[in-house]
Amino acid sequence: METADYIQNLRALVEEELGRLTDYPETVPPRLKEAVRYSLLSGGKRLRPLLTLAAAEAAGGERNMALPAACALEMIHTYSLIHDDLPAMDNDDLRRGKPASHVKFGEATAILAGDTLLTEAFAAVGRTPDPDLRAPLIAVLAEAAGAFGMIGGQTDDVIGEKHLSGGSAFADTKSLLSAIHRRKTGALLTAAFRLGGIAARATAAQAEKLAACGEAFGLAFQITDDLLDVTGDEKLLGKRVGKDARLGKLTFPAVWGIEESRAEAARQAEAARAALEEFPETDAKRAILELCRRLLTRNT
Repeated sequence: METADYIQNLRALVEEELGRLTDYPETVPPRLKEAVRYSLLSGGKRLRPLLTLAAAEAAGGERNMALPAACALEMIHTYSLIHDDLPAMDNDDLRRGKPASHVKFGEATAILAGDTLLTEAFAAVGRTPDPDLRAPLIAVLAEAAGAFGMIGGQTDDVIGEKHLSGGSAFADTKSLLSAIHRRKTGALLTAAFRLGGIAARATAAQAEKLAACGEAFGLAFQITDDLLDVTGDEKLLGKRVGKDARLGKLTFPAVWGIEESRAEAARQAEAARAALEEFPETDAKRAILELCRRLLTRNT
């Protein structure tokens, strides 16, 4: 199968399942349902669930066993975007080319929609067909989303806004920057590979390689994300640019400069590709390698 077709097939599978999971009955308040689906089904790259499914198949597993975790990861990612956009956080009014959730529905409903997605994500994983996989999948998802992962990274990101102006106790700016990115963005991307490996019952060696691929992929993704906030096109991105500088955030361009940031992104993308070198040549592996390549040319 052509790699582009393989990726599109996975994306269509994810879209269908996300729609099914949030087609709530009448007992759920209609406004809450509308707000949840507004953010979750508004497009996006679906990168995290794609990687989860491809990682599972690259390790010899079946996509249906990884689909609940893949969708759960996308639900958690979307919840984080809803909350990130709130006035108390990044105060963004645009997301995926449309008004942010709190602009469309008000802050209270936006918060509740985010809370719903976070909670429903764990319900989705709890319905993984193989009951023996549910607990390890939930453990990885919780670790990636919580204080040791995304939320911890977001907290340091807020602290980091003060760091550039001398208001932080952190002495090593580059170490703080790396720690933020490996958790705030990298944790969920690494989790995609780990979840895929668990769903496939990967060997210990495969699981180690998948995690290494995810860590490098996650860092490369965040570096390019930082670069797009400086050099990107707002219409293509569907969100405001230049906000990191306005908020005084720690970013790779701010700390490393644009050229060195690009070079580091290339190094990390290559590390991600190299981690899969010993995996068999399959559609799944080729898809992951293609997504690694796209990291360096992305404009959205």
